[in-house]
Amino acid sequence: MDIIKQLQWRYATKKFDASKILTPAKLNTLKEAFNLTATSFGLQTLNLVIVKNKTLRETLLPHSYNQPQVVNASHLLIICIQENIEDSDVIDYYNNIKTIRNTPESILNPYREQLQVMMQKKTVEQRQSWSKNQAYIALGNLMTVCAIENIDACPMEGFIPEQYDQILKLGEKGLKSVLILPVGYRADDDMFSTLKKVRKPINQTVIEI
Repeated sequence: MDIIKQLQWRYATKKFDASKILTPAKLNTLKEAFNLTATSFGLQTLNLVIVKNKTLRETLLPHSYNQPQVVNASHLLIICIQENIEDSDVIDYYNNIKTIRNTPESILNPYREQLQVMMQKKTVEQRQSWSKNQAYIALGNLMTVCAIENIDACPMEGFIPEQYDQILKLGEKGLKSVLILPVGYRADDDMFSTLKKVRKPINQTVIEI
């Protein structure tokens, strides 16, 4: 596959074909891609909420500035961060390393303690900001995988997170929504699908030293 060709093919889809739905296999690819996204220390303080129910998505529409992609896409992906990062998150992470890699405690302990101290020094707001920065990495990763899989997507910051959190009861799960990504298939009459990409020349955006 020509990855550059696929990246040229993708665009922020404005109009989805509501009749076209992602197969379970395609959806599973996106789940796996999200889970494999690089995160700082590998701590994975992100969660992906997938909303298929259109009635529920219609309740989110007014809190998405009435952008129809939220309802007409096959699925709505919501990237969330943890409201807080606890000592238990760090401990669980290193326990997982020990289980999967059989790494000795003598090697893990210094790294575990260092990460615990680092998190303890941050305020809750700083921890959330730290996680939110990584949410953008997950978004970019999902967009690239969508392009490879011929799945259309529309990355969006234009929504009201507090309303999403309330409607989806994310606070009960200790989560906060930060980004949304409707995914599915473009409508045949989406005028934006045929427009040429507008980008600066590479020599203006890439510096080789």
